[in-house]
Amino acid sequence: MILATGFFLALGDAVIKGISTQFTLWQIFTLRSVLVLPVLVVALLWRSRALVLWPQRPWWTLLRSALLSAMWIAYYYSLLYVDLSIASAVYYSSPIFITLFAALFLGDAVGRTGWLAVGLGAIGVLLILQPTAGAINLYSLLPLASALAYALAMILTRSRCANEEPLLLSIWLNLVMLLLGIGFSLVLGQSSSVALSAGEAFLFGSWGLMDVMQWAAMALLAVAIIVGSVGAAVAYQLGRPTTVATFDFAYVAFATVWGALLFHEVPGAIAAVGVLLIAAAGLLAVRSRRLA
Repeated sequence: MILATGFFLALGDAVIKGISTQFTLWQIFTLRSVLVLPVLVVALLWRSRALVLWPQRPWWTLLRSALLSAMWIAYYYSLLYVDLSIASAVYYSSPIFITLFAALFLGDAVGRTGWLAVGLGAIGVLLILQPTAGAINLYSLLPLASALAYALAMILTRSRCANEEPLLLSIWLNLVMLLLGIGFSLVLGQSSSVALSAGEAFLFGSWGLMDVMQWAAMALLAVAIIVGSVGAAVAYQLGRPTTVATFDFAYVAFATVWGALLFHEVPGAIAAVGVLLIAAAGLLAVRSRRLA
């Protein structure tokens, strides 16, 4: 399940990168959620035999959905300016932040191996971002902000939403993205007459026209978000978290493959070392939690 999740999420993110000049982010949020929500509702009705759309802890569920929405906004916007393989590697520093936050907020023991993982991950991120004395590329920091948001959302999932139905969590997430998509589309659609760069148009432009291929891409994104938002929750509930988290790093490999095949993006030698360090740090973080 987690390998399928990584495969489809990486493919979906590659599609987002490929169509980002044709759509606004809010159009993607709106149409993808419109396609996804009926499927999730039917699946929830089939699974539970009763349609209960109100979670046990609504405010925590709403905050989790807001954090994950912010995660995707930051990550998708970064793909306009950052190679998919690099963005995915920085984003997958999230297990390191989860380790830190679990220690800070939940009182989990980290240990020497855990702190070694944090150090290796920090070095890996620096090697990928390669900040200079003159300036730091703000766009390269967006996947890092995305990783922070994801880590906080997973801490909430573990501490406040552990007993929620995964399908219901996905429904609320897509409802939040649908409301964001509609709201920002209504507000920002008024600026359609203003000349915008590709990056500005992705956030502030008006909706693009869609043909059969664009609808096919949107359907693929719908499949990716269903597998991604439900599959990860199911995998972590049914399997041992330490084992599942290890295979979760397959996303970085899938993203690197899609980036090379679709966009001819191959990370440089220094960045490749950074990717390997982050992967090693994640595995160490998982191991430290197994030994704790």
